[in-house]
Amino acid sequence: MKGEAGRRRHDEKPKQEGHIWGSMRRTAFILGSGLLLLVAFWNSLTWHLQRFWGASGHFWQAQWERLLLTFEGKEWVLFVTGATYLPVLSFWTFNGLLLVVDTTGKPNFISRYRIQAGKNDPVDPVKLRQSVRTVLLNQLLISLPIVVLLYPTLKLWRDPCRRELPTFHWFLLELAIFTLIEEIMFYYSHRLLHHPMFYKKIHKKHHEWTAPIGVISLYAHPVEHVVSNMLPAMVGPIVMGSHLSSIMVWFSLTLIVTTISHCGYHLPFLPSPEFHDYHHLKFNQCYGVLGVLDHLHGTDTVFKQTKAYERHILLLGFTPLSESIPDPPKME
Repeated sequence: MKGEAGRRRHDEKPKQEGHIWGSMRRTAFILGSGLLLLVAFWNSLTWHLQRFWGASGHFWQAQWERLLLTFEGKEWVLFVTGATYLPVLSFWTFNGLLLVVDTTGKPNFISRYRIQAGKNDPVDPVKLRQSVRTVLLNQLLISLPIVVLLYPTLKLWRDPCRRELPTFHWFLLELAIFTLIEEIMFYYSHRLLHHPMFYKKIHKKHHEWTAPIGVISLYAHPVEHVVSNMLPAMVGPIVMGSHLSSIMVWFSLTLIVTTISHCGYHLPFLPSPEFHDYHHLKFNQCYGVLGVLDHLHGTDTVFKQTKAYERHILLLGFTPLSESIPDPPKME
């Protein structure tokens, strides 16, 4: 009997090893296939975008050279105009549309995606006017002078108004580095502003809105506007010696993304604002933009236990996530 049991165990061992190796091979095959498909898709996507970029490149290069001729000897005027006009236009166009919904509650198609139900429905007009005034002053008295100073700073490294426009792949690299620098600088500066030494005098102003709306993304104390809004977005272009065209696109993207993060609506096909909306609701969670540093530092642990975390996804349909992932019923 003992001999038979020993043989069975001896026979089962190769089978188990074969099963383990088979599982490992299947896992390697699936992961390898997925990686190859991802690389192939990425190469195809960048190839098509590069073709578009290349096809239109001559047109944009010609327009850029025409602008250089127009502003010859006054390149700083071209830089300041470009680095402020397009980003500010993007900011106020997007926020103008959102403010219609915030102040009227219409159209219902948009208002039904409100994250904090019953808040800002409609928004307090007095509080809104005060916030818009502050945002305009921040843009005019702080952002504009800093952008003026950015031009000679960039020229020390590389002329931002040089004749050659950046290639598509170089712009993608810049975008990745800009995003990484902004994530690091915003997280730590933002978390520092929550320290009791700075919160009451500086950052509390921004947190007057526990249910944020898009336009208050720049509603901040002047010190916060410089340290936490302007510098994280500007250091990347300084480090990379970026061209004005890259800076224009990057500044516009940062303003649109921060508006989405504060808008108070989880809209279809747009990045989820649940993360930063929860920060305004609870104050001591979700300090970053992407959430990477929050994960590393454990400043999103409470958020991960909430329905807001379950809803923190890209909405690919038209059913509001507050309906498809409802809050648990309140205990009476």
